[in-house]
Amino acid sequence: MTLDTQLMHGIENALQSLYQINMEISLQSTRKDFEGSYTFVVFPLVKTLKKSPADIGQAIGDYLVQEIPWVSRYNVVQGFLNIVLADQAWLTTFQHDLDHPVDHLPKRHAAVMVEYSSPNTNKPLHLGHLRNNFLGHAMARILDANGWDVVKTCLVNDRGIHICKSMIAYARFGQGETPTSSGIKGDHLAGKYYVLFDQLYKKEIEELKEQGLPEEEAKKKAPIFLAAQDLLVRWEQQDPEVLALWNTMNGWVYAGFRQTYDLIGVDFDKTYYESDTYLLGKELVEEGLTQGVFYQKPDNSVWIDLTEEGLDHKLVLRSDGTSVYMTQDLGTTDLKFSDFPTEKSIWVVGNEQDYHFQVLFAIMKRLGRTYAKGCYHLSYGMVDLPTGKMKSREGTVVDADDLVKEMMETAEETTRSRGKIDDFTPEEAAQLFRMLALGALKYFLLKVEPKKRMLFNPQESIDFQGNTGPFIQYTHARIRSILRKAASSNIHIPTQISTELDLTSTEVALIQLVHDYPAQLAKAGQEYAPSVMANYAFDVAKQFNSFYAECSVLNEPLEKLRDFRLALIKQVADTLRKSMFLLGVDVPERM
Repeated sequence: MTLDTQLMHGIENALQSLYQINMEISLQSTRKDFEGSYTFVVFPLVKTLKKSPADIGQAIGDYLVQEIPWVSRYNVVQGFLNIVLADQAWLTTFQHDLDHPVDHLPKRHAAVMVEYSSPNTNKPLHLGHLRNNFLGHAMARILDANGWDVVKTCLVNDRGIHICKSMIAYARFGQGETPTSSGIKGDHLAGKYYVLFDQLYKKEIEELKEQGLPEEEAKKKAPIFLAAQDLLVRWEQQDPEVLALWNTMNGWVYAGFRQTYDLIGVDFDKTYYESDTYLLGKELVEEGLTQGVFYQKPDNSVWIDLTEEGLDHKLVLRSDGTSVYMTQDLGTTDLKFSDFPTEKSIWVVGNEQDYHFQVLFAIMKRLGRTYAKGCYHLSYGMVDLPTGKMKSREGTVVDADDLVKEMMETAEETTRSRGKIDDFTPEEAAQLFRMLALGALKYFLLKVEPKKRMLFNPQESIDFQGNTGPFIQYTHARIRSILRKAASSNIHIPTQISTELDLTSTEVALIQLVHDYPAQLAKAGQEYAPSVMANYAFDVAKQFNSFYAECSVLNEPLEKLRDFRLALIKQVADTLRKSMFLLGVDVPERM
């Protein structure tokens, strides 16, 4: 039983003994500007007990000091009871943590699917995709560490009008260009023609407007847009010429995607393709019509009334019998749960699709799919730049490959300016620059709570000070350097420490933070929030630096205190490594 759990039981006993009331209580960490480790908020008791917060806090504090030997003292600040634990309690807790290290929480024997990335094959991955990929990959690792069997999936949007736009532009102006002949990465080459289409489309719209057509009509009648629509029809009719071009361009894109995924350290267990799944939902529509879940209008279109769920009437099949995006998602969802009978399924998709997923999950419940209760949309906010919003069609996105390359160059420049890698081989240096660049990028995008829209600042993210990945990576390397010095001096890190030591407040705070790792891991899994682990890692790194500024380690004359501090900082390094691993970030042994 952890210290905070024992303390909560002690407070429950105090309430029963002093006031004859039973209630579940909770604790929070004491604010740094007050003495104490845990704080109990007494305000909720004031109305029931008709006593002042100070009187209640003092009575409970006196009880705890008297009844629990390891409660050293307390202080009451307004309605907050701050509890100070004896050093021996923390040392005993630390010894327990040394004896029983936690990497994973207990096995659940239940599976969860995490779907992320969801790229379109008409353009390369960009900064927005990076937040998606990093969120999904981090959640997969966090859920795995929480005891789930995790299946990582990706749904590739490889069909539709957007693909046909790139195809028609290439067919007209590509002149046989290939990734090999042009030296352009395959996904970038497809994206080049997507941008070209938009430029030509806008030009034709303006020409039609000059001829007197309203803008909306001009958009529908622009020749190049009509050609793209015709290409889509021919694709659905399995026209061999169209399919050949589609397969060729998609092949280029998939090769490009693989390079990017390898670069950023992201992978999947299973990839689904819309071209294979877009017709599956029609069977569910027929099933729903038979059950009375859907209704048919006179024009033969099929709808569902979701007003009881606070939603709207939703189209699931057009009057001409063609599917809409929702139809496709119904079929794909059923297929995924058939392939992998998971207890939960998580979609990592931007918040512009919030309504779509509310409708999807509501329909699945109406269709009687038992798995619907385990469906969750991990909605996240868009990523903006200091220069404004990104637009794929206009070619103003921040390309993922270019961004990682720039981050690696910045990491190299920053690291070399610090002058501490002279003894690195070129290969070791290159590995370090990549580690720092990806650490900066992933950490910056993951430290913000997923639902929040965020501003990405590349220069700020690579800083070695402040709440950044490189700061945490540098802290880890710094600790490893101390441990190497200890080893070279034949000083061994103990597995047993003395519980008869006087601790500083920074040592107590560090023990408490490291001890909190399992609770933070559980919280990150429950809230689907990698930001919990990111900010926890920062707190640990920051607290270590406060400790190291106050406390000597290798130069500590008292041997048992030196040994304790060595064991403590090794535990800190291990905690940083585990926490950052969950975010997909590696930490260097030296910098």
